[in-house]
Amino acid sequence: MSAANTKNMNINVHHLTRVEGHGDIVVNIKDGVVEEAKFHVVESPRFFEAFVRGRHYTETAWITCRICGICSPGHQLTCLKATEAALNIPVSEQTRLLRELLIDGATLQSHILHVYFLVAPDLFGVPSVIPLVETHPEVVKRALRLKNLANDICEIVNGNAVHGMRMVPGWVTKLPTRAELLSLKDRLKEAIKDLEDTVETIKSVADKLPDFTRETEYISLRSKEGFAFYDGDIFSSDTGATPVDKYREITNEEVVRHSTAKHTHHARSSYMVGALARCNNNEDRLNEFGQKVAKALGFKAPCYNPYFNSVAQVIECAHVVQHAIETIDTLLGRGLKMEPKPDIKPKGGTGVGSTEVPRGILFHEYTYDDDGLVVDANCIIPTNQNFANIDDDMQEFVPKMLEMGWDKEKMTFALEMLVRAYDPCISCSVHYLNIKFKE
Repeated sequence: MSAANTKNMNINVHHLTRVEGHGDIVVNIKDGVVEEAKFHVVESPRFFEAFVRGRHYTETAWITCRICGICSPGHQLTCLKATEAALNIPVSEQTRLLRELLIDGATLQSHILHVYFLVAPDLFGVPSVIPLVETHPEVVKRALRLKNLANDICEIVNGNAVHGMRMVPGWVTKLPTRAELLSLKDRLKEAIKDLEDTVETIKSVADKLPDFTRETEYISLRSKEGFAFYDGDIFSSDTGATPVDKYREITNEEVVRHSTAKHTHHARSSYMVGALARCNNNEDRLNEFGQKVAKALGFKAPCYNPYFNSVAQVIECAHVVQHAIETIDTLLGRGLKMEPKPDIKPKGGTGVGSTEVPRGILFHEYTYDDDGLVVDANCIIPTNQNFANIDDDMQEFVPKMLEMGWDKEKMTFALEMLVRAYDPCISCSVHYLNIKFKE
């Protein structure tokens, strides 16, 4: 495409591939001016907050974990934390440790899926992972080994790899056996070599990641100790720490015309959540293996290139593998024992819960009545927190691509890679509709 032709251009990617859900990339350039550069979310709204109204507190987490088939454990645990806060339900150390182990498995499973199956084809120049089975069989086998391990962690801890049922308010209904945990520990140790090889694979194609940076506000959990996945305060790279129960002051959700999902903003017009945000805000909290991988990949916070979200995911894979080994050692060292079911007497109240799921910081809020029934609910999903930031990235990157003389095909590919870098879970994010009936 000639320079003259780049002054007038329409890019319309209908239902972007290798992301979960339906979204369109729309770019309009007229007389050299970018009139629009946005990610349109066209997924039908879903109504999980309405589904749980009138349901008992013992059912809420089993319903809301169905928001997502990938982040299922994160929704389950975030819902449980909000419910426990609302009803003042205590959680034992053993239960907390098992929840943290579950998060490790869920994080590893999702990140491996994204890096190897959704992003790698872009870096290797193929349309999907299928051609890599022939050209890079060991890479695909490695990905399957890691993903299988992650699935088994979730199944052994929570009863199923997806939509597990063992985690309930204040309790775990069935414990993994000592033999199961020892087997997982051995496999996690073996996974260290697979992740070291993953680093070498990423380094071999790192030059395929576009060189684009835009200073951004990053929001994640941050705790006083350790890398925050399960607990902590909300932390902004711009404004510092905020208690979780003040989350609405941070997220500021609003409806926009081009999306069936709300957008969010805080100190700027947008912010980013997810692995890159966590690593930028918590680089000093990475464990030894996480730090080793970060150094090997040349990661240094703050990193303002959104395409490096996948690099941050690999760093987190290393971190959670070491953390899972250490957590299993702690569980076995203290001795697994079936604890009594807590005696819960519901009393009306409101609670907020937050955890870090693979795509970023997740919030659930529930109000219960004195019978333990849900009166009101609110879920703010990581992906919808990222949509405004994707738009801002596009609006800054498209003019730069024009300045560099990129043609339509190269620009389209870079924008597709940009959206995929955020690892969006679009179906989870569409929770905006509020209907009022007139009589």
